[in-house]
Amino acid sequence: MAEEIVKSPMPGIIKSIDVAVGDQVNEGDTLLILEAMKMENPIVAPVGGRISEVSISQGQSVKGGDRLIVIES
Repeated sequence: MAEEIVKSPMPGIIKSIDVAVGDQVNEGDTLLILEAMKMENPIVAPVGGRISEVSISQGQSVKGGDRLIVIES
């Protein structure tokens, strides 16, 4: 099994989290919404697999490069 670490592409605030540990996702599925510069940016799954870790919580501030979610493919 390979792990894919989804990192924040930019600083912002986690507006919503659409997945939980154990969920199956497909490539392109929305994982969370990151609010940056007053815009809501969907962060999508780069690969299909199972969510093994959610490292953030709703309302949390993140920096670019922060670890958000881990997908086991």
